[in-house]
Amino acid sequence: MTEKLSLKEKIGQLIVVRTTGYLFDHQIRYPAWEATQTQLKKWLQEFNIGGIILLGGSCAEIAYRTQQLQSWAKTPLLISADIEEGVGQRFSGATWFPPPMTLSQIAIENRPLAQEYAQKMGKITAEEALAIGINWILAPITDVNNNPQNPVINVRAFGDNPQTVSDLATAFIQGCQSLPILTTAKHFPGHGDTATDSHLDLPRLSHSLARLNEVELPPFQQAINEGVDTVMTAHLLVEAFDKVNPATLSYPILTEQLREKMGFEGLIVTDALIMGGVAKYASTEEIAVKAIQAGADILLMPENPEAAINSIVQAVNNAILSEARIDRSLARIAQAKNKIFSPEPKIKPLAIDNIATSESLSSVNEILKESLVKKGKLPLKSIVQGINIVVVDDLLTCDFLDRQTPAIAIPQSFNYQTQIIEQKNLHFTQYEQKLMLLQVFIRGNPFRGSAGLNSVMQENYQRLLTKNQIQALVIYGSPYVLKWFRSQLLEETPWLFSYGQMPYAQRIVCENLFPMYHEHNFQKGDFL
Repeated sequence: MTEKLSLKEKIGQLIVVRTTGYLFDHQIRYPAWEATQTQLKKWLQEFNIGGIILLGGSCAEIAYRTQQLQSWAKTPLLISADIEEGVGQRFSGATWFPPPMTLSQIAIENRPLAQEYAQKMGKITAEEALAIGINWILAPITDVNNNPQNPVINVRAFGDNPQTVSDLATAFIQGCQSLPILTTAKHFPGHGDTATDSHLDLPRLSHSLARLNEVELPPFQQAINEGVDTVMTAHLLVEAFDKVNPATLSYPILTEQLREKMGFEGLIVTDALIMGGVAKYASTEEIAVKAIQAGADILLMPENPEAAINSIVQAVNNAILSEARIDRSLARIAQAKNKIFSPEPKIKPLAIDNIATSESLSSVNEILKESLVKKGKLPLKSIVQGINIVVVDDLLTCDFLDRQTPAIAIPQSFNYQTQIIEQKNLHFTQYEQKLMLLQVFIRGNPFRGSAGLNSVMQENYQRLLTKNQIQALVIYGSPYVLKWFRSQLLEETPWLFSYGQMPYAQRIVCENLFPMYHEHNFQKGDFL
């Protein structure tokens, strides 16, 4: 697979670039990050790029797109995606699970059941990924989210307890292991106790080595022991290991700690190199060379792939890096690709009509129902007219809402007029004297910059919560946001909380608010 490659072609195998999952250049949504068709063909043919990360599109498009990309490649490609919550999180039509922290809620009462769900989640995600040509899952998150102010990990983690995270992350890995697909523990050495989003800037961890060994590192060690294929680095300054370099560029962290002390023999992949946590502090060329020197095997999304490759070539020519060092990474990449592209795969590729099966959707429903939390007198009483206030972070990124999604359609059928508002534009005075259903969609996400509610938002909510006009409150996403609302809510106001934001989560919530809707539609054959 890698025989007789030139130095530049060898180095190309160490590079993963991002492109759109959509089929045409005019559909590119992030031009600064997503390569055009012409760029991709050049990079694949001239530099022998080793992998692709995809975002956007439907499952049917991705199934074609991955075949197209493989046909352009000189060497078979690693094709990856951030599908921590199932393939449907990124590619419409597939199974979309609630965020991993959902399972920590279930684990409080029934850890074996939570582990069973995590294993199912891994297996279904792997099956559906392979069905559309994705062979590298950039999951599970192995961070311990013990900082409620963490804006980027947050509910993406399996919880705030190291053992719970260890058990659930390894169960996810186990679910994938019957299939020829790669898994990824991220973000090493642990991004959970930060209040800065590394997409925007460089977070710092000042914990002692003893604390890191107790909290941050055990889930990664358990994932390594379980046979995770790749470990992704964090753009994070961990002072106990290295006071100068972020983990992505740190030899003491990637080589001395991860390779030598923890015994990891698989692929080390950087987090995206366009992120502010590393890109603000060095040039593309410097980052590429330093990451390889530190011990990384794969550079994910360098800002300028050609410049990154040329800088590594120059470093080898100047004896800053050795070709033997490149060959060691190349050998690990070849080993990973041999697992994926075995001439006798463990299973045959699944047909696309096996995506989002009744079994996989049933698993999603079970997880959502098991993790739903509620309090107060329900269902809601019938009213003549009310307002359904739906609050979101950003209207342009609400792929979980449309005219027919349950959070909008079901209340509307019970005389609630819907108003969708962005958090930054919260003004409730126009709705005074009206009965209100308040539904808040908020959770940690990359680039969001904050984990919950700023002081202005809190003041706006407080003015509303002191009035006796809220029939019920629903929080979708963050348990940390729920905690604040509970501290402000009138005792008699009923509330519900779901970790999920997708339509299935909305449906389960709304069936608790309006059970008569479920009964009516069940009779009509609506089993969603």
